[in-house]
Amino acid sequence: MQRKVLLVGLFLGLFFSSLDQTIVGTAMPRIIGELGGLSIMTWVTTVYMLTSTTVVPIAGKLADVYGRRLVYVSGIILFMIGSALCGTSRNMTELILFRGLQGIGGGIMMPLAMTIVGDIFPPQERGKWQGAMGAMFGLASIVGPSIGGWLVDYASWQWVFYINLPIGILAAVTIYLGLQGEKRFTDKVVIDYAGAVSLIIATVTMLLGFNLGETDYAWLSWQIIGLLGTALITWIIFALIESRAEDPILSLELFKNRVFSITNIVGFLMGLGMFGAFMFLPLFLQGVIGVSATASGNAMIPMMFAMIVTSIIAGRIVTKVSFRSMFAAGMGIMALSFYLLSTMTMATTLFVATFYIVILGLGMGIIMPTVTLAVQSAFPPEQRGVATSATQFFRSIGGTLGMTILGVVFNNHSRAIMEQEFFPVVQGVAGVTGGGPLAGIINKAHTDPQSLFNMLLSPEMLKMIPANLQQVLLPPLKTALADSLHLVFLVSMFIILAGVLISLFMGNAKVESKADRPVVEEAGVTLFAEGLAAETEIAAELVPDLIGRDKRGDKPGIEE
Repeated sequence: MQRKVLLVGLFLGLFFSSLDQTIVGTAMPRIIGELGGLSIMTWVTTVYMLTSTTVVPIAGKLADVYGRRLVYVSGIILFMIGSALCGTSRNMTELILFRGLQGIGGGIMMPLAMTIVGDIFPPQERGKWQGAMGAMFGLASIVGPSIGGWLVDYASWQWVFYINLPIGILAAVTIYLGLQGEKRFTDKVVIDYAGAVSLIIATVTMLLGFNLGETDYAWLSWQIIGLLGTALITWIIFALIESRAEDPILSLELFKNRVFSITNIVGFLMGLGMFGAFMFLPLFLQGVIGVSATASGNAMIPMMFAMIVTSIIAGRIVTKVSFRSMFAAGMGIMALSFYLLSTMTMATTLFVATFYIVILGLGMGIIMPTVTLAVQSAFPPEQRGVATSATQFFRSIGGTLGMTILGVVFNNHSRAIMEQEFFPVVQGVAGVTGGGPLAGIINKAHTDPQSLFNMLLSPEMLKMIPANLQQVLLPPLKTALADSLHLVFLVSMFIILAGVLISLFMGNAKVESKADRPVVEEAGVTLFAEGLAAETEIAAELVPDLIGRDKRGDKPGIEE
């Protein structure tokens, strides 16, 4: 019963923290209309990403030291406080600050949910439950925009944040009750404060540098060079501190484990290719195919359903095949999707584009539960929190770099494509060049082609262009946008293919069945080799690693 209560809490916590990542976007137009601050709107998302990414490895280490219950419930409380404050924001600056606090709570909750699943279930059962949690994340991504739109239309934008409070309270109570009697893995508390501070500085300056580069400041400006230079120096300092720390936040010894290293490289490359491409898919759907923003969002729903299906399936079969096979299959399917996306043209229909996007979801669903299970199988319980959190950390870092790298690829390539394919076609057309009404926009597009591409995304702006000029202007502009995006998707494909090659070096590591594991008697306790790590189990029954035995000595702390 106690385990069931805990699972309810984990699913509730995962759902509302995942929901927050998609529900806010729907409400942003209404928020901007009331609070203003259009110029700093993107920081509502950026600051959440910064704080949540930075805190992930620290939270994992604290959970290993102080216990899962204290750290996880603290994360829920921080998230709820941040949510409540977001709803009281009087201007965009306050909202951004409170979203940063909310991100700290979210960064604690997301990886620890996977860690706790790894603690309370034996390896053969972890896959299906982590697959189910991946499905919950997908479900939140699907219903988030709809819930956000309904709340904005029928209540107020503040309820986008207030909705987290009742769900969060229920999640906190069930987690607190479900983790009663948890076993502490160490009685010696040593916090690596120097490592934590250097990790925060290194991560924040790196993410800020890549986010502000080219958009707010030139790449060679002193601001960006200063941020990235600080990040590089601080990463070196962090590595030196961790190599000497008594109990490091992110032990460099973890990287000596081949499963850990390969898995995190695969997760990093997945984030690098996937999250960056997500930014450009709506641009193609709305700008080239010409569908509305709503239809563009709806086109992503089948992808999330596909991810849910394969996430559940992968969670069940990952215990029967090697991690290498799962990674290679998932990344291979993703690479196929990006290749197909790179072949899309102005003649591509919404149905075909959606089909290609669904293939991407199929590949993602295979990888996500496998990443977590592979790392958890490689380490004993006392290292599981920091190891599991590291997978989320590297994937988030990959996503941030992916958005930046693919953004640079798109911007540079689009300028060349416009000069080759667009400007020669419209040169000399009356009303477009010379002293025509669009001459200023066209001239600006030589250095900033996105100003013209943005026109494709604005029905209001398109209505201002005479019909005869639209017939001349729009076809070559859409073609130029499609050709610009071809390279983006191809670069994503090669990044994902690199993940396929990297996964081949993992060897045959997998979650071994009980029958395959050698049995050794040591001090009267049966030990089973569990994958690449040895974890204590009771021969007669599988007892959750997280929970100690009660005072009678033979009853698990969590009951079925």
